[in-house]
Order: sequence, then C-alpha cells, then structure tokens
Amino acid sequence: MTTENIDYARYVDHTLLAMDATEAQIAKLCEEAQQHNFYAVCVNSGYVPLAAHLLQESEVKICSVIGFPLGAGLTVAKVFEAKAAIAAGAQEIDMVINVGWLKSGLLEEVKADIAAVREVCAAIPLKVILETCLLSDEQIVQVCEMCRELDVAFVKTSTGFSTGGAREEHVKLMRATVGSEMGVKASGAVRDRATAEKMIKAGATRIGTSSGVAIVSGDQAAAGSY
Repeated sequence: MTTENIDYARYVDHTLLAMDATEAQIAKLCEEAQQHNFYAVCVNSGYVPLAAHLLQESEVKICSVIGFPLGAGLTVAKVFEAKAAIAAGAQEIDMVINVGWLKSGLLEEVKADIAAVREVCAAIPLKVILETCLLSDEQIVQVCEMCRELDVAFVKTSTGFSTGGAREEHVKLMRATVGSEMGVKASGAVRDRATAEKMIKAGATRIGTSSGVAIVSGDQAAAGSY
C-alpha cells in the first residue's frame, strides 16, 4: 500500500469523548465528519441522540463507547448501556474490557463480559478496547483470541485516557492474532498523517482520533488532541 492509495477519511472515527464536551462541540464534530466524509463519529452515549439527529441525512455512522474509559463496571451495566446506546441511534459500539480481571487471570470472566455485550449488539459492529498500554504481549494475544472466537467486528488498542495510546508493534501483534478478516482499530495518540499511515500499514483498518481533519489535510493537530 502506497501513501497515494490511502483514503484516510474512510479510516477515521472522528472522536470527542471528553467529559466536558459541549453540544456545540459535538455539532462541530458532526459537521466536520460530513464535510470530510469520515467513516463515523464516536461520542459518549449521552450525545448519541444529538449525533443521530444531526447525521440523519448523512452516511456517517454513529459510534458510542461502553464501560468507558475504565471497563471495570458490572457486565449487566455494560449490557444495559449498550442496549440504550443502540436504541438511541448508535450504529457501532466500542466497549472496554475489564483489564483488572484480565490481569488477575480471570480469563473466562473477561470472555463472558465481552460475550454478553456481543450478544446485545447482534448485527451492530462491536469493537473491543484492550487498553494495550497496560497489557503484556501475551495478554493482548489472549484477548484477541477471545474476540476472534466470539466473532466481534474489531479489536481496538486504546481508550486514549490511560498511560498511552496506539503503538505500531501492538497493531501488528493484534493483526497477526486475529487474521485478515477482523477489523483492528488504532486509537489514542494518532494525531497526524504520518502516524495514521504507520498504523494502517501495520494492519489497522480504522483510526480513532480527534485529529481527523489534521490527518486528511496533512496538517499538525492541535495540542491535547486525542
């Protein structure tokens, strides 16, 4: 794949997940997504109804996050949140795994947590956030194997709210583990075109970023971007 052949816009989940995000900022996010033909916007579930209203005449998808950013809530809470987000108009769901369970060796519990949300999503694409900056390579592989067995749509590197974001070597490892059919989403610290290109060449099929406009334009992202 050459740089000239990458349609960066179609990789971008244009993201705004800050706790102080305003309606005006979400409206701008949706406007930019339509203007640049991004694949999706990614917002907290409380803003799904607004995004659904603003994008009702658009092909831009609406993605919402579940158990975000810690992933440590009860499975029943994640299931309820996913159901509610989908009912409000979410067309994709990004859920955070229970990292503490994984690091405690509770592999069956982690898998059951993912499976419960996967069942609720049904035909709605589910992306599973690993928070790779907190995991060993072995743990990354373990979760990717679970997700492959559960037939989720994507594995995703990061929330962008922990100690680090997407790393090229983790994207390569995730791609090698899930194979060619599943999606891999690189998110967190993908703020410019050069980084996006590296992630795509490493195997990412989606980029979660608040810097989508900078990526498609080739500009530098603003300080503090996701």
